[in-house]
Amino acid sequence: MRFEIRINGAKRNVDFDPARNEVTIDGRKIAADAAAISPVAYSVLLGGRSFEVTAEKSGDGWLLRTAGREFQLDIEDPRSWRRGRGANVELEGRQSVMAPMPGKVVRVLASQGQKVDSGQALLVIEAMKMQNEIRSPKSGTVERLAQEGQTVNAGEILAIVT
Repeated sequence: MRFEIRINGAKRNVDFDPARNEVTIDGRKIAADAAAISPVAYSVLLGGRSFEVTAEKSGDGWLLRTAGREFQLDIEDPRSWRRGRGANVELEGRQSVMAPMPGKVVRVLASQGQKVDSGQALLVIEAMKMQNEIRSPKSGTVERLAQEGQTVNAGEILAIVT
């Protein structure tokens, strides 16, 4: 997953590879892992160093605190810009919903044959201890749907909406 982030205003390009527990920041690869220890606190391993980080929503971004320091973090996911361009356009035809990353289906929120609206949650995938809601790309009928507990690979079809 590729992101453009700003830390205290300084732009950084970040690629995150959850399968390898690796992050690339401005072309430099670093081993990385994180675990939530409370709703606002995380244990983060970055390049072999351990940090306890608290995060709170701050405007459009996040205020991070660690080791007595504060950082303003703003994240831009390039996919969000692409999604927003056609926000008022309804997709047509049979649409396949693919897994954005490898993980496990932890909740199924729709059923085969069910009518759904564009943007309606279909299922939840867990990857790297984070849960991602997968939504319908269009209004229609769920033709096929992954099962709860199923392990999926990136790019694998999770659902088909017609």
